[in-house]
Amino acid sequence: MGPWTRRSLAASAVVAAVALAGTRARGGEDLAGPPPPLDDAGPFDRTAPPGAVVAHDEGELAGLLADANGPSDIWLEGRTYRGDFAVARRVAVHGTGKTVIEGNGTGTVVAISADHAMLDDVTVQHSGHRFTAEDAGVKASGDGIVITHVAVHDVLFGVDLARCPHCVVEHTRVIGPDGEHELRGDGIKLWEAHDAVVRSCVVEYGRDLVVWYSRGALLEDNTVRHGRYGTHFMYSHDAVIRRSRLEDNVVGIFVMYSARLHAEHNVLAGARGPAGMGIGFKESDGVAVDDNWIVANTAGIYLDRTPVTPTKPVTFSHNVLALNDVAVRFLSSQEGLTFSHNDFHNNVTSVEVDGGGDAMGTTFIGNHWSDYEGYDLDHDGVGDVPFELKQLSSELTDAHPSVRFFEGTGALNLFDTIARAVPVLASHTLLVDRAPSVASQRPR
Repeated sequence: MGPWTRRSLAASAVVAAVALAGTRARGGEDLAGPPPPLDDAGPFDRTAPPGAVVAHDEGELAGLLADANGPSDIWLEGRTYRGDFAVARRVAVHGTGKTVIEGNGTGTVVAISADHAMLDDVTVQHSGHRFTAEDAGVKASGDGIVITHVAVHDVLFGVDLARCPHCVVEHTRVIGPDGEHELRGDGIKLWEAHDAVVRSCVVEYGRDLVVWYSRGALLEDNTVRHGRYGTHFMYSHDAVIRRSRLEDNVVGIFVMYSARLHAEHNVLAGARGPAGMGIGFKESDGVAVDDNWIVANTAGIYLDRTPVTPTKPVTFSHNVLALNDVAVRFLSSQEGLTFSHNDFHNNVTSVEVDGGGDAMGTTFIGNHWSDYEGYDLDHDGVGDVPFELKQLSSELTDAHPSVRFFEGTGALNLFDTIARAVPVLASHTLLVDRAPSVASQRPR
Protein backbone atom coordinates (compact mmCIF):
# COMPACT_ATOMS: atom_id res chain seq x y z
CA MET A 1 0.00 0.00 0.00
CA GLY A 2 1.48 3.36 -1.06
CA PRO A 3 2.01 6.20 1.37
CA TRP A 4 -0.85 8.23 -0.05
CA THR A 5 -3.35 5.55 0.99
CA ARG A 6 -2.56 6.00 4.66
CA ARG A 7 -4.92 8.92 4.74
CA SER A 8 -8.36 8.94 3.25
CA LEU A 9 -8.83 10.02 -0.35
CA ALA A 10 -10.99 12.81 0.95
CA ALA A 11 -8.12 14.20 3.00
CA SER A 12 -5.82 14.09 -0.02
CA ALA A 13 -8.38 15.98 -2.05
CA VAL A 14 -8.61 18.66 0.62
CA VAL A 15 -4.83 19.04 0.68
CA ALA A 16 -4.70 19.42 -3.09
CA ALA A 17 -7.52 21.92 -3.05
CA VAL A 18 -5.80 24.01 -0.38
CA ALA A 19 -2.51 23.97 -2.23
CA LEU A 20 -3.62 24.37 -5.82
CA ALA A 21 -6.98 26.11 -5.79
CA GLY A 22 -5.85 28.92 -3.53
CA THR A 23 -8.04 28.30 -0.51
CA ARG A 24 -6.77 29.31 2.88
CA ALA A 25 -4.59 27.01 4.96
CA ARG A 26 -4.46 26.90 8.74
CA GLY A 27 -3.83 30.35 10.18
CA GLY A 28 -5.47 32.10 7.23
CA GLU A 29 -2.38 31.90 5.02
CA ASP A 30 -2.69 31.51 1.27
CA LEU A 31 -0.43 28.74 -0.04
CA ALA A 32 -1.49 28.82 -3.70
CA GLY A 33 1.67 30.63 -4.75
CA PRO A 34 1.93 33.25 -7.49
CA PRO A 35 -0.62 33.47 -10.33
CA PRO A 36 -0.01 31.05 -13.21
CA PRO A 37 1.88 32.17 -16.30
CA LEU A 38 -0.14 33.83 -19.02
CA ASP A 39 -1.58 31.06 -21.17
CA ASP A 40 -1.28 32.21 -24.78
CA ALA A 41 0.17 28.94 -26.07
CA GLY A 42 -0.94 27.70 -29.46
CA PRO A 43 -2.06 29.29 -32.74
CA PHE A 44 -3.84 32.63 -33.03
CA ASP A 45 -6.03 34.04 -35.80
CA ARG A 46 -4.46 36.25 -38.45
CA THR A 47 -4.29 36.64 -42.22
CA ALA A 48 -1.42 36.50 -44.67
CA PRO A 49 -0.04 39.95 -45.54
CA PRO A 50 -0.60 41.40 -49.04
CA GLY A 51 1.76 39.94 -51.60
CA ALA A 52 2.65 36.90 -49.47
CA VAL A 53 3.51 33.60 -51.14
CA VAL A 54 0.68 31.21 -50.21
CA ALA A 55 0.74 27.43 -50.58
CA HIS A 56 -2.84 26.53 -51.50
CA ASP A 57 -2.48 22.76 -51.17
CA GLU A 58 -0.11 19.99 -50.11
CA GLY A 59 1.60 19.77 -53.48
CA GLU A 60 2.38 23.49 -53.58
CA LEU A 61 3.71 23.36 -50.02
CA ALA A 62 6.00 20.42 -50.77
CA GLY A 63 7.25 22.11 -53.93
CA LEU A 64 7.98 25.45 -52.27
CA LEU A 65 9.83 23.73 -49.43
CA ALA A 66 11.95 21.71 -51.87
CA ASP A 67 12.86 24.70 -54.06
CA ALA A 68 16.34 25.85 -53.03
CA ASN A 69 15.60 29.26 -54.57
CA GLY A 70 12.11 29.44 -53.14
CA PRO A 71 10.67 32.25 -50.99
CA SER A 72 11.97 32.92 -47.49
CA ASP A 73 8.40 33.01 -46.13
CA ILE A 74 5.60 30.59 -47.01
CA TRP A 75 2.06 31.26 -45.81
CA LEU A 76 -0.62 28.59 -45.39
CA GLU A 77 -4.37 28.88 -45.63
CA GLY A 78 -6.83 28.08 -42.85
CA ARG A 79 -7.29 24.48 -44.00
CA THR A 80 -5.83 21.02 -43.43
CA TYR A 81 -2.62 20.06 -45.28
CA ARG A 82 -2.23 16.27 -45.24
CA GLY A 83 1.16 14.60 -45.36
CA ASP A 84 4.58 14.57 -43.72
CA PHE A 85 6.77 17.53 -44.66
CA ALA A 86 10.53 18.20 -44.58
CA VAL A 87 12.00 21.67 -44.10
CA ALA A 88 15.57 21.39 -45.37
CA ARG A 89 16.33 25.02 -46.20
CA ARG A 90 16.11 28.32 -44.31
CA VAL A 91 12.45 29.31 -44.54
CA ALA A 92 9.65 30.50 -42.27
CA VAL A 93 6.35 28.60 -42.58
CA HIS A 94 3.42 30.64 -41.24
CA GLY A 95 -0.09 29.49 -40.53
CA THR A 96 -3.18 31.61 -39.95
CA GLY A 97 -4.55 30.21 -36.72
CA LYS A 98 -6.81 27.62 -38.35
CA THR A 99 -4.04 25.92 -40.32
CA VAL A 100 -3.63 22.18 -39.62
CA ILE A 101 -0.77 19.96 -40.80
CA GLU A 102 -1.98 16.38 -40.48
CA GLY A 103 0.59 13.64 -40.87
CA ASN A 104 0.27 10.25 -42.55
CA GLY A 105 0.39 8.47 -39.20
CA THR A 106 3.59 6.65 -40.11
CA GLY A 107 6.43 8.99 -39.06
CA THR A 108 7.29 12.53 -37.99
CA VAL A 109 4.87 15.14 -39.32
CA VAL A 110 7.23 18.13 -39.70
CA ALA A 111 10.99 17.46 -39.82
CA ILE A 112 13.18 20.57 -39.78
CA SER A 113 16.89 20.24 -40.62
CA ALA A 114 17.85 23.78 -41.72
CA ASP A 115 19.51 26.41 -39.57
CA HIS A 116 17.31 29.37 -38.59
CA ALA A 117 14.12 27.90 -40.04
CA MET A 118 10.77 28.75 -38.42
CA LEU A 119 7.40 27.05 -37.93
CA ASP A 120 4.71 29.45 -36.80
CA ASP A 121 0.99 29.49 -35.95
CA VAL A 122 -0.12 26.00 -36.99
CA THR A 123 -1.62 22.86 -35.49
CA VAL A 124 0.38 19.67 -36.05
CA GLN A 125 -1.23 16.26 -35.56
CA HIS A 126 -1.25 12.53 -36.35
CA SER A 127 2.33 11.25 -36.17
CA GLY A 128 3.46 7.65 -36.25
CA HIS A 129 3.82 5.61 -33.06
CA ARG A 130 7.32 4.15 -33.25
CA PHE A 131 9.39 4.64 -30.12
CA THR A 132 12.48 3.39 -31.96
CA ALA A 133 12.22 6.26 -34.45
CA GLU A 134 10.81 8.74 -31.93
CA ASP A 135 8.02 9.72 -34.27
CA ALA A 136 7.04 13.28 -33.39
CA GLY A 137 4.79 16.13 -34.29
CA VAL A 138 7.80 18.38 -34.89
CA LYS A 139 11.43 17.25 -34.97
CA ALA A 140 14.20 19.82 -35.37
CA SER A 141 17.98 19.58 -35.87
CA GLY A 142 19.99 22.66 -36.69
CA ASP A 143 21.07 26.02 -35.26
CA GLY A 144 18.63 28.71 -34.21
CA ILE A 145 15.40 27.02 -35.28
CA VAL A 146 12.24 28.70 -33.93
CA ILE A 147 8.94 26.93 -33.21
CA THR A 148 6.30 29.36 -31.99
CA HIS A 149 2.53 29.43 -31.46
CA VAL A 150 2.19 25.78 -32.47
CA ALA A 151 -0.34 23.26 -31.13
CA VAL A 152 0.63 19.58 -31.17
CA HIS A 153 -1.65 16.64 -30.41
CA ASP A 154 -2.38 13.07 -31.54
CA VAL A 155 1.37 12.40 -31.70
CA LEU A 156 3.86 10.14 -29.94
CA PHE A 157 6.53 12.74 -29.14
CA GLY A 158 5.50 16.38 -29.22
CA VAL A 159 8.45 18.65 -30.07
CA ASP A 160 11.86 16.95 -30.32
CA LEU A 161 15.01 19.10 -30.51
CA ALA A 162 18.09 16.97 -31.24
CA ARG A 163 21.46 18.62 -31.81
CA CYS A 164 19.64 21.91 -31.96
CA PRO A 165 21.75 24.68 -30.35
CA HIS A 166 20.17 28.10 -29.81
CA CYS A 167 16.76 26.74 -30.79
CA VAL A 168 13.58 28.22 -29.35
CA VAL A 169 10.22 26.63 -28.56
CA GLU A 170 7.75 29.24 -27.33
CA HIS A 171 3.99 29.75 -26.96
CA THR A 172 3.50 26.11 -27.94
CA ARG A 173 0.90 23.69 -26.56
CA VAL A 174 1.51 19.94 -26.50
CA ILE A 175 -1.29 17.60 -25.44
CA GLY A 176 -0.52 13.90 -25.14
CA PRO A 177 -2.82 10.91 -24.67
CA ASP A 178 -4.47 10.24 -21.32
CA GLY A 179 -2.96 6.78 -20.76
CA GLU A 180 -0.09 5.08 -18.99
CA HIS A 181 2.98 7.31 -18.75
CA GLU A 182 5.23 4.62 -20.22
CA LEU A 183 3.11 4.48 -23.39
CA ARG A 184 3.47 8.19 -24.09
CA GLY A 185 6.34 10.03 -25.71
CA ASP A 186 7.97 13.12 -24.27
CA GLY A 187 6.03 16.36 -24.62
CA ILE A 188 9.15 18.43 -25.32
CA LYS A 189 12.61 16.89 -25.58
CA LEU A 190 15.98 18.65 -25.71
CA TRP A 191 18.95 16.46 -26.63
CA GLU A 192 22.29 18.19 -27.18
CA ALA A 193 20.35 21.41 -27.58
CA HIS A 194 22.83 23.82 -26.02
CA ASP A 195 21.54 27.30 -25.10
CA ALA A 196 18.03 26.32 -26.18
CA VAL A 197 14.97 28.12 -24.82
CA VAL A 198 11.55 26.71 -23.90
CA ARG A 199 9.27 29.61 -23.01
CA SER A 200 5.56 30.13 -22.33
CA CYS A 201 4.62 26.58 -23.31
CA VAL A 202 1.90 24.30 -21.96
CA VAL A 203 2.53 20.54 -21.84
CA GLU A 204 -0.19 18.19 -20.60
CA TYR A 205 -0.37 14.39 -20.54
CA GLY A 206 3.10 13.90 -21.96
CA ARG A 207 5.57 11.44 -20.52
CA ASP A 208 8.33 13.91 -19.60
CA LEU A 209 9.73 17.28 -20.49
CA VAL A 210 13.35 16.25 -21.04
CA VAL A 211 16.57 18.27 -20.98
CA TRP A 212 19.45 15.86 -21.58
CA TYR A 213 23.06 16.59 -22.50
CA SER A 214 22.09 20.22 -23.11
CA ARG A 215 24.24 23.01 -21.66
CA GLY A 216 22.79 26.42 -20.78
CA ALA A 217 19.11 25.63 -21.36
CA LEU A 218 16.55 28.23 -20.27
CA LEU A 219 13.01 27.15 -19.35
CA GLU A 220 10.68 29.91 -18.21
CA ASP A 221 6.96 30.67 -17.81
CA ASN A 222 5.90 27.12 -18.69
CA THR A 223 3.06 24.97 -17.36
CA VAL A 224 3.48 21.18 -17.20
CA ARG A 225 0.70 18.96 -15.86
CA HIS A 226 -0.34 15.31 -15.65
CA GLY A 227 2.96 13.77 -16.74
CA ARG A 228 5.65 11.63 -15.19
CA TYR A 229 8.52 14.15 -14.90
CA GLY A 230 7.48 17.78 -15.11
CA THR A 231 11.08 18.43 -16.16
CA HIS A 232 13.96 15.93 -16.15
CA PHE A 233 17.50 17.29 -16.40
CA MET A 234 20.42 14.92 -16.98
CA TYR A 235 24.01 15.92 -17.73
CA SER A 236 22.72 19.43 -18.40
CA HIS A 237 24.88 22.10 -16.78
CA ASP A 238 24.15 25.80 -16.27
CA ALA A 239 20.40 25.43 -16.81
CA VAL A 240 17.74 27.81 -15.48
CA ILE A 241 14.11 26.93 -14.80
CA ARG A 242 11.94 29.76 -13.52
CA ARG A 243 8.42 31.17 -13.18
CA SER A 244 6.84 27.85 -14.15
CA ARG A 245 4.07 25.69 -12.69
CA LEU A 246 4.63 21.95 -12.56
CA GLU A 247 1.46 20.45 -11.12
CA ASP A 248 0.00 16.98 -10.68
CA ASN A 249 2.99 15.16 -12.17
CA VAL A 250 4.58 12.10 -10.57
CA VAL A 251 7.72 14.25 -10.10
CA GLY A 252 7.93 18.01 -10.52
CA ILE A 253 11.63 18.49 -11.34
CA PHE A 254 14.38 15.86 -11.19
CA VAL A 255 18.04 16.71 -11.77
CA MET A 256 20.75 14.10 -12.37
CA TYR A 257 24.51 14.57 -12.78
CA SER A 258 24.13 18.29 -13.53
CA ALA A 259 25.99 21.30 -12.16
CA ARG A 260 25.04 24.92 -11.53
CA LEU A 261 21.31 24.56 -12.13
CA HIS A 262 19.16 27.42 -10.86
CA ALA A 263 15.44 26.91 -10.06
CA GLU A 264 13.53 30.02 -9.00
CA HIS A 265 9.96 31.28 -8.63
CA ASN A 266 8.35 27.97 -9.62
CA VAL A 267 5.28 26.22 -8.19
CA LEU A 268 5.93 22.49 -7.66
CA ALA A 269 2.73 20.94 -6.38
CA GLY A 270 0.60 17.82 -6.29
CA ALA A 271 3.30 15.18 -6.89
CA ARG A 272 1.62 12.36 -5.01
CA GLY A 273 2.10 8.62 -4.83
CA PRO A 274 5.02 6.53 -3.57
CA ALA A 275 7.54 8.18 -5.94
CA GLY A 276 6.05 11.66 -5.68
CA MET A 277 8.43 14.58 -5.13
CA GLY A 278 8.36 18.28 -5.86
CA ILE A 279 12.05 18.55 -6.77
CA GLY A 280 14.82 15.96 -6.50
CA PHE A 281 18.57 15.83 -7.09
CA LYS A 282 21.00 13.01 -7.69
CA GLU A 283 24.75 13.66 -7.67
CA SER A 284 24.54 17.31 -8.68
CA ASP A 285 26.76 20.25 -7.66
CA GLY A 286 26.48 24.01 -7.37
CA VAL A 287 22.68 24.10 -7.37
CA ALA A 288 20.59 27.09 -6.21
CA VAL A 289 16.87 26.64 -5.46
CA ASP A 290 15.29 29.97 -4.51
CA ASP A 291 11.82 31.48 -4.03
CA ASN A 292 9.79 28.41 -5.01
CA TRP A 293 6.46 27.12 -3.70
CA ILE A 294 6.80 23.38 -2.99
CA VAL A 295 3.37 22.33 -1.84
CA ALA A 296 1.32 19.16 -1.26
CA ASN A 297 3.79 16.54 -2.48
CA THR A 298 4.71 13.17 -1.04
CA ALA A 299 8.26 14.52 -0.65
CA GLY A 300 8.89 18.20 -1.20
CA ILE A 301 12.65 17.92 -1.77
CA TYR A 302 14.67 14.73 -2.29
CA LEU A 303 18.47 14.69 -2.11
CA ASP A 304 20.72 11.81 -3.14
CA ARG A 305 24.47 12.50 -2.86
CA THR A 306 23.94 16.19 -3.58
CA PRO A 307 26.30 17.93 -3.62
CA VAL A 308 28.81 15.36 -4.75
CA THR A 309 31.59 17.83 -3.92
CA PRO A 310 31.06 19.77 -0.65
CA THR A 311 33.12 22.69 -1.99
CA LYS A 312 30.49 23.18 -4.71
CA PRO A 313 27.58 24.00 -2.40
CA VAL A 314 23.88 23.48 -2.92
CA THR A 315 21.56 26.10 -1.44
CA PHE A 316 17.82 26.31 -0.78
CA SER A 317 16.65 29.80 0.12
CA HIS A 318 13.30 31.59 0.58
CA ASN A 319 11.20 28.60 -0.49
CA VAL A 320 7.81 27.62 0.93
CA LEU A 321 7.60 23.92 1.80
CA ALA A 322 4.03 23.33 2.89
CA LEU A 323 1.57 20.47 3.30
CA ASN A 324 4.05 17.83 2.11
CA ASP A 325 4.15 14.38 3.67
CA VAL A 326 7.91 14.92 4.06
CA ALA A 327 9.31 18.39 3.39
CA VAL A 328 12.94 17.26 2.83
CA ARG A 329 14.08 13.67 2.42
CA PHE A 330 17.78 12.82 2.44
CA LEU A 331 19.08 9.53 1.14
CA SER A 332 22.01 10.16 3.50
CA SER A 333 23.44 13.08 5.40
CA GLN A 334 25.32 15.50 3.15
CA GLU A 335 27.79 18.31 3.74
CA GLY A 336 27.83 21.39 1.53
CA LEU A 337 24.04 21.86 1.80
CA THR A 338 22.42 25.00 3.20
CA PHE A 339 18.75 25.72 3.91
CA SER A 340 18.21 29.39 4.78
CA HIS A 341 15.09 31.53 5.21
CA ASN A 342 12.69 28.84 4.04
CA ASP A 343 9.19 28.36 5.42
CA PHE A 344 8.50 24.81 6.66
CA HIS A 345 4.75 25.07 7.03
CA ASN A 346 2.43 22.32 8.30
CA ASN A 347 4.24 19.37 6.75
CA VAL A 348 3.51 15.95 8.21
CA THR A 349 7.28 15.46 8.67
CA SER A 350 9.81 18.28 8.24
CA VAL A 351 12.93 16.22 7.57
CA GLU A 352 13.56 12.53 7.08
CA VAL A 353 16.89 10.78 6.58
CA ASP A 354 16.79 7.29 5.14
CA GLY A 355 18.80 4.59 6.85
CA GLY A 356 18.62 6.03 10.35
CA GLY A 357 21.05 8.89 9.72
CA ASP A 358 20.70 12.58 10.50
CA ALA A 359 21.03 15.94 8.77
CA MET A 360 23.54 17.40 11.21
CA GLY A 361 26.06 17.91 8.39
CA THR A 362 23.59 20.22 6.63
CA THR A 363 23.35 23.91 7.58
CA PHE A 364 19.88 25.12 8.58
CA ILE A 365 19.75 28.82 9.46
CA GLY A 366 16.98 31.40 9.64
CA ASN A 367 14.15 29.09 8.58
CA HIS A 368 10.61 29.33 9.84
CA TRP A 369 9.21 26.12 11.35
CA SER A 370 5.47 25.94 11.99
CA ASP A 371 6.10 23.50 14.85
CA TYR A 372 8.72 25.71 16.56
CA GLU A 373 7.79 26.05 20.22
CA GLY A 374 10.42 28.56 21.29
CA TYR A 375 10.07 32.27 22.00
CA ASP A 376 11.40 35.68 20.92
CA LEU A 377 11.65 37.85 24.02
CA ASP A 378 13.68 40.62 22.36
CA HIS A 379 11.31 40.80 19.35
CA ASP A 380 14.09 40.69 16.77
CA GLY A 381 12.28 38.10 14.68
CA VAL A 382 14.75 35.34 15.61
CA GLY A 383 13.92 32.62 18.11
CA ASP A 384 15.89 32.87 21.36
CA VAL A 385 16.42 29.12 21.47
CA PRO A 386 17.44 26.87 18.58
CA PHE A 387 14.96 24.72 16.73
CA GLU A 388 15.87 21.07 17.19
CA LEU A 389 14.10 18.31 15.36
CA LYS A 390 13.97 15.07 17.30
CA GLN A 391 11.67 12.34 16.11
CA LEU A 392 11.15 9.37 18.33
CA SER A 393 8.97 7.83 15.64
CA SER A 394 11.91 7.74 13.19
CA GLU A 395 13.93 5.69 15.64
CA LEU A 396 11.02 3.27 15.93
CA THR A 397 10.49 2.94 12.17
CA ASP A 398 14.24 2.53 11.51
CA ALA A 399 14.34 -0.32 14.03
CA HIS A 400 11.06 -1.84 12.81
CA PRO A 401 10.41 -0.94 9.14
CA SER A 402 6.99 -2.57 9.16
CA VAL A 403 5.81 0.21 11.46
CA ARG A 404 6.16 2.66 8.54
CA PHE A 405 2.67 1.54 7.60
CA PHE A 406 1.44 3.82 10.39
CA GLU A 407 3.35 6.96 9.30
CA GLY A 408 1.11 10.02 9.31
CA THR A 409 -1.31 8.49 11.79
CA GLY A 410 -2.18 9.76 15.24
CA ALA A 411 -0.29 6.90 16.85
CA LEU A 412 3.14 7.88 15.51
CA ASN A 413 2.41 11.58 15.83
CA LEU A 414 1.83 10.93 19.53
CA PHE A 415 5.35 9.46 19.74
CA ASP A 416 6.83 12.71 18.43
CA THR A 417 4.67 14.79 20.76
CA ILE A 418 6.07 12.77 23.65
CA ALA A 419 9.60 13.32 22.35
CA ARG A 420 9.10 17.09 22.38
CA ALA A 421 7.57 17.03 25.87
CA VAL A 422 10.19 14.65 27.29
CA PRO A 423 13.30 15.18 25.10
CA VAL A 424 15.35 12.60 26.95
CA LEU A 425 13.24 9.89 25.31
CA ALA A 426 14.48 10.87 21.84
CA SER A 427 18.22 10.51 21.60
CA HIS A 428 18.28 10.99 17.83
CA THR A 429 18.57 14.66 16.78
CA LEU A 430 17.95 15.05 13.07
CA LEU A 431 18.82 18.72 12.65
CA VAL A 432 19.40 22.02 14.45
CA ASP A 433 18.50 25.52 13.25
CA ARG A 434 20.31 27.88 15.64
CA ALA A 435 18.55 31.04 14.46
CA PRO A 436 14.98 30.09 13.55
CA SER A 437 12.65 32.77 12.24
CA VAL A 438 9.50 33.28 14.27
CA ALA A 439 7.65 34.77 11.29
CA SER A 440 6.61 32.99 8.12
CA GLN A 441 9.00 33.39 5.22
CA ARG A 442 7.71 33.92 1.72
CA PRO A 443 9.42 33.94 -1.69
CA ARG A 444 10.74 37.35 -2.67
